[in-house]
Amino acid sequence: MAKGVRSVTIKHVAADAGVSLQTVSRVINNEPNVRPAMKERVQASIDKLGYVPSIAAQRMSGSRSYLILAINDRERTISDWQARQGSDWVDQMLLGGMLKSAEHGYRMIFELIDTHSDHVERELGAAIAALQPDGIILTPPHSENPQITGLLVARGIPFARIGSKACGPGIAITMGDEHSARLATQHLIALGHQRIGLIAGSEEYSLSQWRIDGWAEAMTAAGLATDGLMVRGDFGYASGAVATQQLLQQPDRPTAIIASSDQMALAALDTAAAQGLAVPDDLSLVSFDNSPLVRFARPQLTAIDQPIAAAFAKAVDLLIHHRDGPPPDQPIELASELVQRASTAPPGDHGTA
Repeated sequence: MAKGVRSVTIKHVAADAGVSLQTVSRVINNEPNVRPAMKERVQASIDKLGYVPSIAAQRMSGSRSYLILAINDRERTISDWQARQGSDWVDQMLLGGMLKSAEHGYRMIFELIDTHSDHVERELGAAIAALQPDGIILTPPHSENPQITGLLVARGIPFARIGSKACGPGIAITMGDEHSARLATQHLIALGHQRIGLIAGSEEYSLSQWRIDGWAEAMTAAGLATDGLMVRGDFGYASGAVATQQLLQQPDRPTAIIASSDQMALAALDTAAAQGLAVPDDLSLVSFDNSPLVRFARPQLTAIDQPIAAAFAKAVDLLIHHRDGPPPDQPIELASELVQRASTAPPGDHGTA
């Protein structure tokens, strides 16, 4: 800091306005028991001094921490970071959550918790004790872990469950996985494909089954068979390569494949090329996630664009306003979109890459 420049604190605001620290705190926290004239007086001092409220000042009222805690699976997150394979799930959750938090004068903190650890309650409990968040956002598979949800219920902490629509406490928010898989399948059917394979995700995630259901419903509605056309992966590249090999080894191989993650879709693209198949001339390909990876692939991949940022923004908004009324009693479903690119074309048609 340059010489002679001081940081403006809540004490400076109180002195300039001629009021107590508690009065300034009540104005900062937008509490109802402040007279309009007093609020204008304090706000004038805030504006004149250029004061930016700190979390410490906001906490003076003792009723809120002004922190929202989002937790993600430690093992999978660190694995993605170390592999540097371009997944932007964390980027999108921070984008939506942090911007929405900032709109309300909150901060969103990001923590990693081991889903399979015997110490999951201790890890989460330590984070809660240190941060005292006003609300917590759970991501899959945390969002359906009864140890975690039970702990939050016992502590009386409001929470949102991303990627969950199971009955139970907390605010359930999904990104329309069943609808998304149906949308991708219908797109391929409209192009004329009849043998459409699906590389599903891990059974650990409920959304994997929802995507299977959406694909199967669209196939059945069109009078198309699904036998032998669904293979599971774990959302990672290696599993996508193995699953693609299994699908392409069939005597009547699929002419199109839907992959439940961008990494598995890239594996399908590479595996098809290794077998002398061109996309989309010989095989159409649709991905989930629509991360930056799919726009740098050749050809660029048609993909389901999931509203990750919007889901976290919605979760933050509902948690901040949870005191205004009861939470939604039904899961909130946000709509995904299909972004069409060069990886899909009619079967046997020489599409433009």
